[in-house]
Amino acid sequence: MNVFLAAVSAHALVLALALLVALAAPPGRGRNLLAGGACLLLAGSGTVAGWVALTGAQGRISVPTPLAGLDLTLVPTPLGGLFTLVAGGVGVVCALYAIGYVQGASASRTSWSAFAVFIAGMMVVPLAADVVTFLVAWEVMAIGSTVLVFTEHQARASVRPAGLWYAVMTHLSFLLLAAGLGVLAAASSSTSFADIAAARSSGGLVSIGFVLAVLGFATKAGAVPLHVWLPRAHPEAPSHVSALMSAAMVKMGIYGILLLTRLLPSGPGWWALVVLGLGLPSALYGILQASVTSDLKRLLAYSTTENVGLILIAIAVAMLTPTRPGIAATALLAALLLTISHAAFKTALFLSAGSVLHGTGERDLDRMGGLALRMPVTTGVLAVGCLGAAALPVTSGFVAEWTLLQALIHADAHTDRLTTAVLPLVMGVVALTAGLALLTFTKAFGIASLARPRSPGAATAHEASPSMRVAMVVASLGVLAIGLLPGQLIRVLTTILPPGTARATGSGGLALPGADAALDPTAIIAFAVALTLPMVLTAYRLARRAPRQRSPLGWGCGGVRTSSRMQYTATSYAEPLTRVFADALAPTRDVTVTHVEESRHALQSMAYQQQLVDVVESRGYVRVVLLLDRVGDWGRTVQNGNIHRYLAFSFAALVVVLIGVLQ
Repeated sequence: MNVFLAAVSAHALVLALALLVALAAPPGRGRNLLAGGACLLLAGSGTVAGWVALTGAQGRISVPTPLAGLDLTLVPTPLGGLFTLVAGGVGVVCALYAIGYVQGASASRTSWSAFAVFIAGMMVVPLAADVVTFLVAWEVMAIGSTVLVFTEHQARASVRPAGLWYAVMTHLSFLLLAAGLGVLAAASSSTSFADIAAARSSGGLVSIGFVLAVLGFATKAGAVPLHVWLPRAHPEAPSHVSALMSAAMVKMGIYGILLLTRLLPSGPGWWALVVLGLGLPSALYGILQASVTSDLKRLLAYSTTENVGLILIAIAVAMLTPTRPGIAATALLAALLLTISHAAFKTALFLSAGSVLHGTGERDLDRMGGLALRMPVTTGVLAVGCLGAAALPVTSGFVAEWTLLQALIHADAHTDRLTTAVLPLVMGVVALTAGLALLTFTKAFGIASLARPRSPGAATAHEASPSMRVAMVVASLGVLAIGLLPGQLIRVLTTILPPGTARATGSGGLALPGADAALDPTAIIAFAVALTLPMVLTAYRLARRAPRQRSPLGWGCGGVRTSSRMQYTATSYAEPLTRVFADALAPTRDVTVTHVEESRHALQSMAYQQQLVDVVESRGYVRVVLLLDRVGDWGRTVQNGNIHRYLAFSFAALVVVLIGVLQ
């Protein structure tokens, strides 16, 4: 029996089992265990199908539909297999986490069923072999995720508008994709991806299709300025759903853009500028918003936009350097490593954020603190995730961004003026993004985990359940494994990359022949130990020799009678950055001062409030919505109930149709 057919058949059977269990299982812990286990098996079966496709399996599965000639067809490809594998791996961890996390509305039959449908649709998207199958799987994924975003709409009023934003933007993505892929199919006279690639069509019509499809994929990926759903939906969805959406679902948008570059490899140079024009603002604006927000899940959502921007930059560099195949392949490798790395550390971050919310009831960093003592496992996972997101050694984020920098540094194609002019700007944006990411995740970890609790919820925090802890630890181990042994991952990616793009070194490191560079995590660890160990030992010996004396302090340097009000908050930590980028962030501040009645010079209290909005949403989308409202109001005046006017409209439409037919 064909291995791919067996893997996909098992995936379909487990999907049916998961839906049956979700609908039939009794409420309570039993449903969570049964439905969560079924979803875990579902994601696991999809992981197997992705691995089979990644390793070069052959096969074809066609499911007939009532429409003649429009069968749903799945064909394995190494690129699609990688993204199915990523989605399945994240799905396994999130399903395990959900067993101990969900309660109330998120543990209902509807939520568990939508979770299973979401996982199944997301893992089928990269295996689709034609436009129709792709769009059907895409819509299944969209419907499942939309239901999950609305899960807690009865508990919190903020969920409904967030869900509406997500529903509108995800269906805008579908419409753009349907239009773009439809144009490409018309240009090649076939809906099959293989036929579209073989036709090698070109011209203005193909360019229109490319741009429409890229915008559709960028909407799902959360790229600026199409990102507005992401910072709204991620904070309001259950945390295991947020992790799956951020770590896996947005990657389907990345897969789509990579698919376009495979189908249309010889497009004009300005196509790369379209991708770069989405990547640069996404990276910079995303991390800038993340650095100043105090909502932990919203911070992680904006960080996803930043990472999507870095991936798009890598894809654009690969498209800009066709005459430098070694550099183009290195940039493609960077895009794949950034994708895998982001899936790993963003899973760890969202799951640890969900654990913090579960244990404290808080999402606001300004009300956290002291979690390291009360939630040690969650704090450890949060630390690893923050290290990965800040791209520090030895994590997956460091390996991925190091590869991207190697591609940028060595992409100095002197014969290409466009590349030579653009690369300094790209390197500047990536460097600034890296610095802001370090500041952002220093804030996220330090404010949440260290110092003293700033709220009753933080003071009485409790650790997560066993299944949640296991899932978080597995995700964090993935971040460290990629960072310590990138060479093992390179061996897996050989079926996607051109020959000679990269190779594994003897110590498990990574070598890039095209960029003449190598990375050895073992050497980095040895250097760090050799540098710090003598200093630590010297400080320890000096401390042992020094006499210790205890005496009362005078002023105390802030150590006497301390309270949580004397600590930095997330807002105060980011205040200098907010002032520097005030024009881009457009913050609104309100300072309320209450004086003592007896004197205008003595203060009784002072309150400071700062509010940050998404400038793209407030100055762009809000105005578009207002314009549409005006158009709708005008439309109501046209439809005034006059039968003569309606007959005139019908007659005019008939005349237009007849003129078109006669011509």
